[in-house]
Amino acid sequence: MTERLSGEELTALVHRVFAPRDNEKGLAVLVDLPDERIPDEAEWAERREMAALWVDELTANEAQLGLKPVLVLYRNAHTNNGDLPERCWIHRAGPLPKSVDELDPAQSISFAELFADHPILLAPTHFSATAPLKVVAKTTPIRAATMRGFGEAMIPSVRLDYTEVNRRVVYLKKKLDEATGADFVFAYPGGEARLHLDLRFRSAHASGGLLHKPGAGNLPSGEAYIVPFEGESEASRSAGVLPVQFGDEIVLYRIENNKAVEVISEGPVARAEAEHLVREPAYGNIAELGLGVLAAFGVKPIGKVLLDEKLGLHIAFGRSEHFGGQVGPEHFSTPDAVIHIDRVYVPETQPDVIVKRVDLIMGEGQALPLMRDGQYVVDFS
Repeated sequence: MTERLSGEELTALVHRVFAPRDNEKGLAVLVDLPDERIPDEAEWAERREMAALWVDELTANEAQLGLKPVLVLYRNAHTNNGDLPERCWIHRAGPLPKSVDELDPAQSISFAELFADHPILLAPTHFSATAPLKVVAKTTPIRAATMRGFGEAMIPSVRLDYTEVNRRVVYLKKKLDEATGADFVFAYPGGEARLHLDLRFRSAHASGGLLHKPGAGNLPSGEAYIVPFEGESEASRSAGVLPVQFGDEIVLYRIENNKAVEVISEGPVARAEAEHLVREPAYGNIAELGLGVLAAFGVKPIGKVLLDEKLGLHIAFGRSEHFGGQVGPEHFSTPDAVIHIDRVYVPETQPDVIVKRVDLIMGEGQALPLMRDGQYVVDFS
């Protein structure tokens, strides 16, 4: 790694993001480990070594940090935002294990024990831990910065002025709170797609890089997001067509009652997605409308959702209960099938899908222009 965060930078990051309280004494850096089902990858191994280095740097700077840092290992959840296992290990010293199977179960502790002594967490993991940590934070006063896929290319994004990032995110959150819906027009080669998302009965969230209250949020940060109404009390008005580009193929999902109910395009990816919807209907739930702001700060996509979704518009499928929705792990066929997956609408990630228009519907049907040709047209000042 040619670029790295120093102990002083890491300490400043922890203080800025969490503003630790006097009664908080422990900080845990979480990493997930390969197992017999999910083999190791080079980037994954490098990320674990980076996390171990962070703990070393923070330990050397412990007097300024004011917290006791530990490195915590656990078996990977096999899917993004799947539930955490019950047990984990505090790594005291020596080389990192290459697999969870190298660890002694007798030396493990429960996550409940870990959270009791380490209420502040950084989670640069292979699979996202955002959803399960958000659920934990509802009953346990933890604060977690989830950093799925974090790597060297993301380091500049955690050095941003998060006071200004947070200000813009809070502005967008307020507009989402006031809106009853959102209208989208997408253009793609050979066609145009229109979509309406129902935002009634929901409150938005601000993820501006400041975690001063119990909860979990991404780092790098910089988005406002909301779960569309999922139809638990009456039919959802979310309906239309959502295009998503996979490589050279654009898949068109027909949305009804806030769910992708069928794929109306042709192609190998379209067939696979159609089969996925039949196999796992909860996968088709429209779980999130997200509005990222980091593109305005000069941040470019790097092919990692953790960062890329913070640049602009994204719409997610799958699990939503961790954001205040109704679809949780119990709606999927197995724990390994649980997923929350973001589709990011910036030119570098979906070059053939253009976000022509996004309007928020306010009050009695008044439209607030939000985006044109992928760019915000609201006045953040």
